[in-house]
Formats: sequence, structure tokens, C-alpha cells
Amino acid sequence: MPFHLANIHLEVVITIGALLIAACGPPQSDGPDASSGTSDRTADASDTAARAGDEGEEWQVLFDGESLDGWRGFRADDIPEGWTISDDGSLHFTTSEGDINDGLITDEQFSDFDLRFEWRVAPAGNSGVFFHVTEDEDTIWKTGPEYQIVDNEGHPDGQNPLAAAGANYGLYGPVEDFANATGEYNDGRIVVRGGHVEHFLNGDQAVKYHLGSEEWDDLVSESSFGDLPAYGRSGSGHIALQEGGPVWYRNIRIRPLDQVE
Repeated sequence: MPFHLANIHLEVVITIGALLIAACGPPQSDGPDASSGTSDRTADASDTAARAGDEGEEWQVLFDGESLDGWRGFRADDIPEGWTISDDGSLHFTTSEGDINDGLITDEQFSDFDLRFEWRVAPAGNSGVFFHVTEDEDTIWKTGPEYQIVDNEGHPDGQNPLAAAGANYGLYGPVEDFANATGEYNDGRIVVRGGHVEHFLNGDQAVKYHLGSEEWDDLVSESSFGDLPAYGRSGSGHIALQEGGPVWYRNIRIRPLDQVE
């Protein structure tokens, strides 16, 4: 076969082969990796939604910004005077003359948990979040350990590390001031598991301690709680919000850890 005819024949074969490969190959996309990109994004979104759904089922909302269902006064059946729900959905104790012996408690009791909440105080404001509270004593603070809520700048307690924001009041103080400026919301968190407790403030670990440990017992015995045999001993109890004031809380939710593997 002449050389030029062989070339023509070869070109025809190559062309036909290319057309067959194209016809049998994968469909063309609208752009570089458009098909796989859309698929990946959809899968990622579905996975995220599923994870969020699972997490949402584990978290229990204690305050939804609309009602105080699930709360009552300490050693009372109703809501004490001074607690209101603001238009922005925050729980507000409206005065600066609250009784630190009183406050709100949850109807339900908890043992091991991860508690999240947001809080802010007015200048010189003071309050506290308590856990393992019982009603066997005449005040909230005689049974439940406290996560201190205070204006570090404007309240005298804020100048004492053992009474500064995020402290385990009177016993363990944060290594530094993790609180936001007065009037701004702060992220609070208390984790309790098997007696081990950690306080977080705006993402930083403020303090950690172990209820009933030798160190804990020594500190309690040397503090104002020394003559309170029930202090920090119950192992379970109510979550409580101290009056103090003026103070705002929002997005209060809890994840019971004794129900999670």
C-alpha cells in the first residue's frame, strides 16, 4: 500500500476509535469537577445536619427565651418577684437588691452533666449558677457549689480571685480574668462527671476540682462552708440561678452525661 494511503487509513481508524471512546465515556460536566463538587457538598451538608440532629436530641433546653416552664423558686412553687423575660429572649433579674439566699431552681435534678449558658451583668452586678442544689437547707449556697457570676471591674468580689467571674466561689479562682467587658455576654460552661468538675468562661478553663477529694475537703473546712456538712456532698440536685443582680441569662441548655456512653 502506498505510504500516503496508509496514513489516511490510520487517521480514519484513530478518528473512529476516539469517537467510540467518547461515546462510551462518562458524561461531560458543566465545569471543572462540577459534578463531584456538588455531590461532595450535598454529602457534607447531610452529614452535618445528621450530626446536629443527634446533638440536638442529647441537649435539653432549660430556658428557651419564651417561658420559665421547668423552673420555680427555691423552696417555693412559683417564680420569685424580680425575674422577667426580656423582649430579646433573655432571663433578667431586674433589681440590684436580690437576696443571695434565693433564686430560681430547675424542677428536674441532675447528677453528671455538661451545662452551657450565656450571661451578662450590669455594672457592679453579681449572681451565680449553682449545681447539685437540694432544699434540705434554708439557702441555695449551703448545699450546691457555685459558678461565680460577677462584674470583675465594678464589684468588690471581682478583685478577689476566689470570688471572680468563673470561680468556684470561695474555693478555687481562675488563673486570669477571662470575662468580657461589663455589659457584654459571656459563654459559661460547667462540666460535672464522677465528681470531677470544670468551669469554663468564654472557652477557657477557669478552674477544675474534684468534689470530695482531700484537697476539696481541706479547702471547704478552711472556708465559710466549713460548718456545712451537706455542702457539695449530694452528688445530684437542682441547677439554680442566684438572684443577686442585675443579671441576664440566655441559651441555657444541659446535656446529661450519665445518659451518654
